[in-house]
Amino acid sequence: MKKSAILINASRGAIVDEAALIEALGNGTIHGAGLDVFEQEPLHADSPLLKMANVVALPHIGSATHETRHAMARNAAESLVAALAGTLTTNIVNRDVLR
Repeated sequence: MKKSAILINASRGAIVDEAALIEALGNGTIHGAGLDVFEQEPLHADSPLLKMANVVALPHIGSATHETRHAMARNAAESLVAALAGTLTTNIVNRDVLR
């Protein structure tokens, strides 16, 4: 990354090696970071990331829009109804429990 780069991570915390990120931010290898997810959540209060002026840290709220939360609630309700009716076919993590 360029020294002017700003790393944005709103996907999964494990995508970024936080120790390497802290080092890169501290020595100027990259300019900054915007983080909504972390390796360990919640982020520890003593994390160096929280003390860095070139970091914007959010408490995993990237999906906190009205539209997204509405879609999540609707999906959860539809999945519950389908599971109780025995017709659930999507968003199944462990199909064996449905047998």
